Amino acid sequence: MAYIPPHKRHSKDSERPSPTPEVLVPQFKRNFNLRSSKHNVDRSGKIVYADQAISRWLLAGIDDDNQFPCSVHLEPVSVELVGRRSGEKPLVLVNSNPANENDELRENIWRSPWESVAENVWPDLLSSFVIVRNKMECVNLEEVKPSLVARFGKILFNGSPSCGLERVRKDKVAETTLRQLRRSFYTNIPSSYMKNIVSGVVPMIGFDHVDEKEIFHVKLSDSNRPDSTISCKCSVKEDKTLELYKVELNQVRQMVVDVSCVHKNLDLRLMLCSKRILTALTDDEMHSIRNLIDSAVLDPEVKGGLRWPLGKSNSGDGYSVVGVWHTTAKSYKSPLLRLKGRHADRFDFRAGVGETTIEVVLKLKRIVSDLQEGKVETDSILDMFKDNLKMIWDHFLCSDPFLA
Repeated sequence: MAYIPPHKRHSKDSERPSPTPEVLVPQFKRNFNLRSSKHNVDRSGKIVYADQAISRWLLAGIDDDNQFPCSVHLEPVSVELVGRRSGEKPLVLVNSNPANENDELRENIWRSPWESVAENVWPDLLSSFVIVRNKMECVNLEEVKPSLVARFGKILFNGSPSCGLERVRKDKVAETTLRQLRRSFYTNIPSSYMKNIVSGVVPMIGFDHVDEKEIFHVKLSDSNRPDSTISCKCSVKEDKTLELYKVELNQVRQMVVDVSCVHKNLDLRLMLCSKRILTALTDDEMHSIRNLIDSAVLDPEVKGGLRWPLGKSNSGDGYSVVGVWHTTAKSYKSPLLRLKGRHADRFDFRAGVGETTIEVVLKLKRIVSDLQEGKVETDSILDMFKDNLKMIWDHFLCSDPFLA
């Protein structure tokens, strides 16, 4: 008799945890958060930060006196997974009058927000990329591929031992108060946003449609790699079974910069990460992994879309299924960028929770390739970075309200 995990209902909420560094002050002073190796994995083991990962928070669009516009305030929002874990609603920054953005920026800010972000992120991006490039040159059992991505959503502010949310809501919004709160980045955006990007932004920017893929990501724990999660990418064959085509370790985050865009209704995350593709698995390891994949049963009624017969979700020699993602994604590309719109259905077996999300990811691929080749002056790459951020500012940070 097949065992059916207890995850029949789908949730539309999503949380993306991030580390809790000291917040960067509004003047964009540099602030590093160097993490030791014993702290570089979150509790679930899904998110890995490099030993010297940089994590920062920027406030973009406030005036030269570092004051929030009077129209900006904090509001509690319902996000199921966050509330389930913390017991209280997180807060988001909301601008009740964003229509005055251009006037306020011209009067009170001497340079554009995207220029400020680009110029202050740039030194950290360069130093982080040097670390990634050094890892790529090492001979090991992994193929390392760097990527610089932009994610779109809302920064969630959560209470901390030193600062409760109830007190924060009663106070005037201030950077010093927000500094004391924990943060996460919520990337589940409304379907109307995805539709606008695909039907409006894609043709206007000049993206070409590349492909549409349906992928199952089977997440495995490995007793030989306790600090990593193995991700097995699988396509679906005609007989409704899975075909394994790539085995990766969870990506390593080298730099994460979250930007609160107070004159927009979406925030921005810029992230430099490295994908680690396993290239030297033994025959026995591949045999164990393939047995787990072959045992999976496609079931659209369960979260993640896969289930395993009783006793078949572990290999007996160190591998166990700990989660599954079912994603359908459309990809678009231009000479400089790659855009992906993704519907994801996830289930985490360890936490016993699932989620369905709609996400948009923009890869700044030309910047990475130019940095990697080292043949282009960094000032020219910085100008390209500024152009990319201006394009993001103009076209990717507007959305219908979706958190309440």
